[in-house]
Amino acid sequence: MSTGTSDRSRADEPRFRDALRGLPRRVWVISLGNLILQAGSFLPVFIVLYLTQRGQSGAASGLVLGAAGLGRVLGNVVGGHLTDFIGRRRAILLSVVATAGLTAVVPFLGALPTIIAVVGLIGVVSQVYRPAMAAVLVDAVTSTQQRLAAFGVLRFAQNIGSTLGGVLGGVVATVSYTGLFLIEAGALLLFGVIVAVLLRDAPPQKSASGTAETPAEAAVGYRQMLTDRVLVCFLLMTVFSMFAYTQTAVGLPLHVDEVGLSERDFGLLMGLNGLLVVLLELPITSVVSRFRPEYVLAFANLLVCTGLALTGVATEMVVLAATVMIWTFGEMAYSSIVQAHLASLTPPGMVGRYQGIYGAAYAVGTGAGPVIGGAVYAAAPWALWTLVGVMGLLGAQLSLGLRRPEATAGDATAAETAVGETAAGEAKAVEAKAGEATADEPAS
Repeated sequence: MSTGTSDRSRADEPRFRDALRGLPRRVWVISLGNLILQAGSFLPVFIVLYLTQRGQSGAASGLVLGAAGLGRVLGNVVGGHLTDFIGRRRAILLSVVATAGLTAVVPFLGALPTIIAVVGLIGVVSQVYRPAMAAVLVDAVTSTQQRLAAFGVLRFAQNIGSTLGGVLGGVVATVSYTGLFLIEAGALLLFGVIVAVLLRDAPPQKSASGTAETPAEAAVGYRQMLTDRVLVCFLLMTVFSMFAYTQTAVGLPLHVDEVGLSERDFGLLMGLNGLLVVLLELPITSVVSRFRPEYVLAFANLLVCTGLALTGVATEMVVLAATVMIWTFGEMAYSSIVQAHLASLTPPGMVGRYQGIYGAAYAVGTGAGPVIGGAVYAAAPWALWTLVGVMGLLGAQLSLGLRRPEATAGDATAAETAVGETAAGEAKAVEAKAGEATADEPAS
């Protein structure tokens, strides 16, 4: 049940529409840059076609994709650390400039091991900006509703950019793959120029007590963060959710083919998903902002996995379209709130690291989904849809625990305590050892 304090603070929040209108310029700058980035993001989508055109085998393409996936996991972790320690702006600029340079050389690489190494490195550096962008949004807003609105705008820009990028990439790829990757490098550099000219880092966050970040908070690493039970639940929920969601690109097309429908039919189903997301995600965000976020995430997990699990018994196009609508509404509810809620659970001074480790969990789920999902479907299609349903139940159960027992939704005091005590304890242990060493020294 909500406490009286949380009910009053929720009532004091501005309406979502007002929060959307009142978003600071920094949110719009980052969202515009993200739209440009997504519209010019071709390598993850077209790298397999590019390698196939060059005569590489499916196994070789799998190695390249595996290196890129591993790089994305590592890149989010590195990006979270850099975001907190060198600043949001510098982390973004480092990421986009390095990614642009590496992407531009891909068409000129020859040996497969070199391609694997460079694409893997691109996977690392291309993810560094993600926790930094999230941290910029968190720094820029002052209320829960604004936070939801900020991430909603970022996601809307991402969806528009991805849609434009798919169309543009398909056109350019028919002319020149070299041009495709050079255009992506140009889009990255354009984003870098926007950030360099229009963005400045916000002042350092203060803790809940109003003081500056303490040495204990600054020293907290990923190992100490994993002592935070709520964060661990959040990460597990993310892995399960993303594993299930990636079956929209693995299990769903395999099922469409098995029941005798065409690639065109699959394209129409995914087009329905994209249309609903572009048109309805911001309104959905406005609706879910009225409810407890952990309940929204639990319901969203159930919707996504119910819709996907029902795919296994759908053989007609109309029924499949209905299942797509079910999981799409779950996708919109989930995506509209997940990063904003994580921000509300994050201690001051650690936004980058929390968003970074979330990104790593996201990459693990989306990386494992195609590999495991494809293997399970090949063994028994019904087993995959059953597994998806189980993932939904586990994700929903974990979502219900994503609340600080000693804090309201907008307060990270309990999170500070959870990770701060661990870091402080280690610091005291080091001091104690130093004191013992000093005591053992002979007097001069």
